[in-house]
Amino acid sequence: MKKLLSLMAGIFNFFEKIWALKKSHYLISNGLILSFILGVLLFLGARFGLYEPGNPVYTNPFFAIDLSFTLLLIIELLSLIFVLPRSVATSNYKQYALLSLIFLRYGFKEFSHIHSLSEWSVHSPELIDMFVYGLGGLAIFIIVNLVSKMQKHVKISRDEDARLSFINFKKSLALLLLLLFFLIGFFDIRYLIETGLYRSSFEAFYTVLVFSDILIVLFALRYTSDYLRVFRYSAFVLSTIFIRIALSLPALQSVALGVAGALFVLALTYSYNRFITKPDNSSSAGQTE
Repeated sequence: MKKLLSLMAGIFNFFEKIWALKKSHYLISNGLILSFILGVLLFLGARFGLYEPGNPVYTNPFFAIDLSFTLLLIIELLSLIFVLPRSVATSNYKQYALLSLIFLRYGFKEFSHIHSLSEWSVHSPELIDMFVYGLGGLAIFIIVNLVSKMQKHVKISRDEDARLSFINFKKSLALLLLLLFFLIGFFDIRYLIETGLYRSSFEAFYTVLVFSDILIVLFALRYTSDYLRVFRYSAFVLSTIFIRIALSLPALQSVALGVAGALFVLALTYSYNRFITKPDNSSSAGQTE
């Protein structure tokens, strides 16, 4: 078991090094810029009759924004996988940070329901939803950064071999999530080609994250039965479930549950920090929990 986890962790380290390269981020940035330009060109081409659009979405003036922002969220989702082995708390922070971006993306997506700016009014449901999603994203942005400032990382065990084993397990799990990420992406692209419609799989991926978080909690019990840590890990799983449910609700309910979940994490972090009884065991290292 240890050899298998070590092997999978090594493979994950290889992909993580590629992801951390400045060249990788440079290519990603260029790809996002090109996707935005492509979206604008597709709209202009359809608008001036240069081609017959196979999908009416290309005729929407805000298609380029939706396209580039969707790709940005996919990139952020990928970065979440690489954060997972660092610590449970950092991973949870990234999940809510991603939710704030998803809310902003939903706000931008309301543009697609309007084909002319002259159709806007202060009472339009689209404008109200945009405002709700924008406020929700802002609220979570503030809360997660407060959580980040308060966060204290505590070593799960004083035994170095135990900590390494726990980290290797999380890296192995992250490697499986990475493979699943590309598998889901493959089916989404195939669906796009067959139907001309993009099917967002954020909800599906958060469902998988719930199960992966539970596995991490169960595996952590090998090294600690401390009530504070077990409760904290379990509460993080519950907060991920809040995100998953929020993504399937209408705008107002979705934002309310998402913000409530972020406040739950804030309260959890504050109370956990207050109840830590072994400050000598704390660490600022990235891969400790």
